[in-house]
Amino acid sequence: MRHLKASRRELYERLDKPALKPLPAEPYEYARWKRVTLNIDYHVQFEDHYYSAPYTLVKETLWVRATAQTVELYHKGKRVASHPRSAVKFAYSTVPEHRPAAHRAYLDWTPSRLIEWGKSIGPATASLIEYVISHKPHPEQGYRSALGILRLAKQFGRERLERASAKAFAIQSPCYKTVKTMLSRNMEDSPIAPRNEDTQRLGADNVRGRGYYH
Repeated sequence: MRHLKASRRELYERLDKPALKPLPAEPYEYARWKRVTLNIDYHVQFEDHYYSAPYTLVKETLWVRATAQTVELYHKGKRVASHPRSAVKFAYSTVPEHRPAAHRAYLDWTPSRLIEWGKSIGPATASLIEYVISHKPHPEQGYRSALGILRLAKQFGRERLERASAKAFAIQSPCYKTVKTMLSRNMEDSPIAPRNEDTQRLGADNVRGRGYYH
């Protein structure tokens, strides 16, 4: 440092220190970003959990910013929602203020419209639509499953969907996943196995029944 005629500390005090900025108030936090579209049930899906945003943004593109503790939703650079991050699969985190007012029709979609659409396929499909909507805390939360069921008619045909919907009730599993699984595996016309607790598993002939251990 002889040719500079100053020590390192002297140079730091004169050059570096005046240019330094304060440290951030919060430590760095890793965040994941994901672009999503707000569904008609005014929720977005992130890692198998559903988070709400204002219903006025339905069908708009949002950005999810997820940290270890929070999930934030942004629209055009502005934060529109914030939720504690949840690890509960296929559950909903809903802010009441994000819901449409009770006295207003929910955009173009109502339970009655979806049920009527189901009736055009068949009574079993209509009953399934009504069931998945009515068994959610808020009707709008069932719209995602209802529309998924109705889209199956285009993929697999209306007649097959109607038979699968009827069978879903018969096996006491009226939900979108059951119907989709049956259709994808061509199981909607297969006979329903008897519900015998000692013969439910494959290879039941080699399985001792409950009475064996009494």
